[in-house]
Amino acid sequence: MSDVVIRAEHLGKRYLIGHQSAERERYTALRDVIGRSLKGLGQSALDLVRGRQIIAGDEIEEFWALRDVSFEIRRGEVVGIIGRNGAGKSTLLKVLSRITEPTEGRVTIKGRVASLLEVGTGFHPELTGRENIYLNGAILGMTRAEIKRKFDEIVAFAEVEKFLDTPVKRYSSGMYVRLAFAVAAHLEPEILVVDEVLAVGDADFQKKCLGKMGEVAKAGRTVLFVSHNTGSVSTICEKGMLLRAGNLIADGPMSEVLSQYRGLKQSDVTAMPHLQFRGPLRGVRITSIEINGHPTAELRVVSSDDDISIGVRGRADEDIANLRFSVALFHRGLRIVTCHDGPENLPVGEFEFRCTFPARSFRPGEYTLAAGARRVAGDEWVWGTDLCSLEIIPVWGAEYDSDDIGIVNLPRRLVRSKRYAPVGNDQAGR
Repeated sequence: MSDVVIRAEHLGKRYLIGHQSAERERYTALRDVIGRSLKGLGQSALDLVRGRQIIAGDEIEEFWALRDVSFEIRRGEVVGIIGRNGAGKSTLLKVLSRITEPTEGRVTIKGRVASLLEVGTGFHPELTGRENIYLNGAILGMTRAEIKRKFDEIVAFAEVEKFLDTPVKRYSSGMYVRLAFAVAAHLEPEILVVDEVLAVGDADFQKKCLGKMGEVAKAGRTVLFVSHNTGSVSTICEKGMLLRAGNLIADGPMSEVLSQYRGLKQSDVTAMPHLQFRGPLRGVRITSIEINGHPTAELRVVSSDDDISIGVRGRADEDIANLRFSVALFHRGLRIVTCHDGPENLPVGEFEFRCTFPARSFRPGEYTLAAGARRVAGDEWVWGTDLCSLEIIPVWGAEYDSDDIGIVNLPRRLVRSKRYAPVGNDQAGR
């Protein structure tokens, strides 16, 4: 159909990986080193003559970063590409951006593509910010008049006016990304491709970039966005693609793809190592943790319209009097909320501690779970941190404004406010 701007058919990308032999020797003679070097040089020369990739190592392994990937993207769609690390997301974007060629299959693209895949993509480090704007625009096929018309808007968005005539090699990573994204988004490409590079910027810049991508989409252009922040993806993307081990396993509405991603994460968890408390609580250990009734070790995904029900199970090897137990949620190393229990006498045997938090009270994002205990009021708390992780994702389509909410939003019934008369009002205090 005429409105299909990207069509991938049985796309595959293969890499060759070299490994050194696992054979171990007590010592290596000089003749062996010379022999291996000559053998490697001869093999490299042979590969060069045959036009094959030169791989270092005694053993060569094939690795398929993408395998049999087929999809269609239509004009004006905002597509979020998600998946775990190593799923093939960045490789797919490089193929679509014509940075690397596929090993098999084909891709048909209609329109000009602007890519932001890593810090400094398309920039020459020795040129100034001003010169790189014109250079990058020329690479995208823009005329000098078109670049000049957008120049002031690009500089204002990137907030680098003071360093515009400074070589970009002296820019910080944040300045690099601000300018690169401003150029890619403002030079009116038909297709905008953005990788996780936006994570380098600060929160305000990320918010501004997400807003700009929304404007680009409303103007009828296509956006491909890769991010591990499912909150951002669910906010701006109406369509999603889920990759796993180089295979496309879901392609459809963003809400459905996020649901499959949630199930994928939950099926990949491994057994959690036991936590043995130290010091005066060395007789207490945690054996398992459940979130919403499911055992977890790595990452549990919770929707913002659900409750977070945490169950901690453990065992006491001796009777412990006046024990207080706690569970806490941390966000980026900062303790956000703590739930206490006790003090109670803990007998020998199994025990269980449960608490529930409303997920809607927390900003979407990743949190870590910690458990702590102390025996009597005078003892210090003994904590086991980073026991597991959970991610709160927003309900699909819901918007979260970083200026409107904090990390925790208190229910209205817990918030009290009082309106005061303006200073200088004659009626004040009467």
